[in-house]
Amino acid sequence: MNPTPLRRFWKLLSLYKFELRQIYVYGIFIGIVNLTLPLGIQAIINYIQMGEMTSSWIVLVSFVLIGIAVTGFLQVLQLRIVENIQQDLFARSGFEFAYRLPKITFLQLDRIHAPELVNRFFDTLTIQKGLPKILIDFTLSAFQIIFGLILLAVYSSYFVILGGVLILILWLIFRITGPKGLETSLKESKYKYQLAHWLEEVARMNRTFKLNAPNTFHLDKTDSIITGYLSSREKHFQVILNQFRFFIGFKVLVAAGLLVLGGYLVFQEQMNIGQFVAAEIIIILIINSVEKILRVIDTIYDVLTALEKIGYVTDLKLDSDGGKLELEEDKALSVRAVDIEFGFPNERNKIIDGLSFEIPTGNKVVLSGKSGSGKTLLLHIMAGIHQIDGGEMYIEKVPFSNYRRDELYNKISVALPINQIFEGSFRENITLGRKVSSKELEEVMEVLQLDDYFAHQQGGMDSLVDSGGRRLPRSIIQKVLIARNIICNPRLLLFEDPLQFVEDEEKKRIIDYIMDEQRDWTVVVVSDFYYWQEKSNQIIKL
Repeated sequence: MNPTPLRRFWKLLSLYKFELRQIYVYGIFIGIVNLTLPLGIQAIINYIQMGEMTSSWIVLVSFVLIGIAVTGFLQVLQLRIVENIQQDLFARSGFEFAYRLPKITFLQLDRIHAPELVNRFFDTLTIQKGLPKILIDFTLSAFQIIFGLILLAVYSSYFVILGGVLILILWLIFRITGPKGLETSLKESKYKYQLAHWLEEVARMNRTFKLNAPNTFHLDKTDSIITGYLSSREKHFQVILNQFRFFIGFKVLVAAGLLVLGGYLVFQEQMNIGQFVAAEIIIILIINSVEKILRVIDTIYDVLTALEKIGYVTDLKLDSDGGKLELEEDKALSVRAVDIEFGFPNERNKIIDGLSFEIPTGNKVVLSGKSGSGKTLLLHIMAGIHQIDGGEMYIEKVPFSNYRRDELYNKISVALPINQIFEGSFRENITLGRKVSSKELEEVMEVLQLDDYFAHQQGGMDSLVDSGGRRLPRSIIQKVLIARNIICNPRLLLFEDPLQFVEDEEKKRIIDYIMDEQRDWTVVVVSDFYYWQEKSNQIIKL
């Protein structure tokens, strides 16, 4: 069961317990020091009524001014602490996304568009902007109301009863309207992300929509999403508006109750003029604090909604890694499957049902079969992308699940037809941050004849590549991906149509290198190109 937005908020705050304690301690001091203003003014008025200009009057004035300065200093300290929290939150969220996105189980990612998940990172900025208002403005206003009512209670016990009634009314307003406001905020946010995702699709398919410009489909769909957003936003605004109306009534009730009660006590000579003026200042502070809370409520909704959106990503299940074994021998890996089964959720039939095979160490294997027979899926299973439903998959006679995944992935290289070029240099795309000797790099570049290509690039291997290799020939993209997969001499190579766009003669030369029996690696390939089978020593037909 996923946590509620409110629980996510408390969980977030629990990460910063020490900082929050400092903020609240400063907030309490600010609330107390702020009370020196009405108390000081009360004493000053009393001295003025006596018509005397004494040193005590000057001390009181100085006391009030010092109180104002101290509150300003404490507020600066609060801002510093909140800024530290904001910076830490941004860094924490960035690393959280970067860590989780590659580890989310493939079955979950297969149901959603992964780049759309990244849009949710920008809700981190919403949380950053909202925290200062919640941690400083909201809490300071709450302390101001509480301390103000306590001080009024010193003047008369009647203020205690009135204060209790006011706090109860304030709580009821939040209790009644709060859940509805959060619900409408979440619906509004859903349409916001839907629109962002659709605009990304329009940008990705810009040629399609450009060539079909007379067709307004993309505009009609945009209109539909925006209509839903505006409808949800209007409903959310109505909740905010109702809360505002309640608060106006609450503010009038506070002002009327305190003014009438204060005036009555003066007429009854239970308060003097100085106390009455001080009480009025406290009343103004309380009313201003109520207004601040009102302005913060919408921010609270935004923060809770942002936490829910980010929580959608953090709630996605990650790949399980219960294994502890490591591959000790640095040699080609053997693979064996015993009655393995696999089927996608909500599908009746198993795509792979009771399949068994064995691939000895160093074998060069081709998977063959009709379209839909499960060749690509079997590669995914062997790579650990999918987990089997039944049977057992062995690597070096040990169940796959017994190995540490990070250790096993260091020995396995996978090349799928999906474009895996990211924005960066050619060198970064090939090495992926791994330590590779210049000699090994030169050898691979020569085999793939990428050295000639890089020689004509202004920056050589350090030339920058667009995301997806947008302006690169498809053959160069495939060669870069092959280089990435063979550069560190992996023990098991899993390929699906790795040379589809490379010319035949060059393709054969690269296949000769990969499928050479002297190469100490095991190769499993899915491809219709005949030469792979000619160079293989084992064919598994599905």
